Amino acid sequence: MGSLALSRVAAQDPAPTITDEVARLARQELAPLASAIDAGSVYPGEFLRRLGKVGAWSSHVPQEGPADLRWAIQSMAALGEVCGATAFMAWCQNTLVWYVANSTNMKLAARFGNCFSSGRALGGTGLSNPMKSFFGIERLKLKGRKVDGGYIVRGALPWVSNLGPDHYFGTIFEREDEGSKGEPGSTVMFLADCSDPAITLTPCKPFLAMDGTGTYGVQFRDVFVPDELILAEPAAPFVKKIRAGFILLQAGMGLGLMKDCISIMDEVHAPLGHVNRYLPQQPLQFRELYAEFEKEAMTLASDPYNTDDSYWRRVVALRLRIGDASVAFAHAAMLHCGARGYLMSHRAQRRLREAYFVAIVTPATKQLRKMLADG
Repeated sequence: MGSLALSRVAAQDPAPTITDEVARLARQELAPLASAIDAGSVYPGEFLRRLGKVGAWSSHVPQEGPADLRWAIQSMAALGEVCGATAFMAWCQNTLVWYVANSTNMKLAARFGNCFSSGRALGGTGLSNPMKSFFGIERLKLKGRKVDGGYIVRGALPWVSNLGPDHYFGTIFEREDEGSKGEPGSTVMFLADCSDPAITLTPCKPFLAMDGTGTYGVQFRDVFVPDELILAEPAAPFVKKIRAGFILLQAGMGLGLMKDCISIMDEVHAPLGHVNRYLPQQPLQFRELYAEFEKEAMTLASDPYNTDDSYWRRVVALRLRIGDASVAFAHAAMLHCGARGYLMSHRAQRRLREAYFVAIVTPATKQLRKMLADG
């Protein structure tokens, strides 16, 4: 179901207007920045705040129980048509909002809910390592011990995105101590405040693409995390509640990229169609596949709290297919463009580099396959 069809289904909801406005801003204001964001010379903080003002970060906030992620995914797809890096940062921001919106810590929700969903404050998600740890791939890198009024946390995370000196992100530490709420090995999810002097942000080495995403290594040197910043304790039940949303929201990155790859193939049809018709994959096939992905994403995104195991497996399977397809769409776009797509000035090569990110960002293709195999 496309955004226009979705608008007709729920015309009484103002959210479809948000998607249209995000698409307009993407075309007019983001497009001129896309190459600089990819190269790392620009972090689009002001643009992300502007998106917050038009409601881009609030459409998926639960309303009296139910939650609906469709509008958020559509908005991220509109960004992803123009810039994969910005779509990724949009996922970071939307995921941060998702954490706070689902927390039972009312003080935290009151303090940060509107702040994050309006874009007044920006941030991301430090769940790459925890998500891998929950599925037996890595050990938790952050450790914490209980003290009066909170915890002391130490350790380091190698990559956290959409950060800056005044940003926040959600992550998880493992308890080293025994206490009333948990034994050693239990986990706690919390908000990390990047302005804390005990937290150090270290720029990462240059990436293949998407270097302007505010990605840093984060060092925790005996950081005091007050109870007011605890998202969930213990973390495991909370992660189980928010995990479908965490993964589904990533669909926007892939959908937007794939849609632009189809556009790239269409753009070169006039000059190159006479020879491109010999390529095994054509835009029509990709349009049909895109429609299938979008339909499944919209169906699953309307019910993110579904606890059925079959639903969870559909979420994981869709995310796996979107990662694989992003690379396939971008690869085909490059072949359709030929030499002109090999120029650094042509967005086809940027799309191919961005597509690999969709396939390897947590949960990566190999982790998703492991999750399905493990049942």
